[in-house]
Amino acid sequence: MTRKSLILLAAGGSAALLAGAFAFQYLGGMAPCALCLWQRWPHAAAVAFGAVGLAAPSAAVALAGAASAAASGGIGVFHTGVERGWWEGPSACSGGSLAGLSGADLLATDGAVDIVRCTEVVWSMGGLSMASWNAILSFGLMALWLAAARARV
Repeated sequence: MTRKSLILLAAGGSAALLAGAFAFQYLGGMAPCALCLWQRWPHAAAVAFGAVGLAAPSAAVALAGAASAAASGGIGVFHTGVERGWWEGPSACSGGSLAGLSGADLLATDGAVDIVRCTEVVWSMGGLSMASWNAILSFGLMALWLAAARARV
């Protein structure tokens, strides 16, 4: 395959993952947690690198796309670990500590009430969460981007 076709395939994969994430959110009613949102940004960058790569299919652009896919995969691995309790996630979506809060603070209703917890798996397939699937698919896309970097123009 040519570099341009591999770039198109890899960027299209990131676009498909983003479309799937938005479908789960807006059609399926599954609000994303903070880590879910973090996994989307590198895919958006990969799509942008894909657009640049179609106009100027260079190895450098393909390597940047590979780095983007790897970043999303890495965040997906981290998110999987948070979901499985292997390590703690960001306090903004993992619950945090109640230490130092008064009874009035705990009963206050003027704060954020729709916090989506990064520790909860809301959908899974084959025993793997969306974060796990994102990691697997992102690393696959990274391999496509690396193949594009090595391919002929």
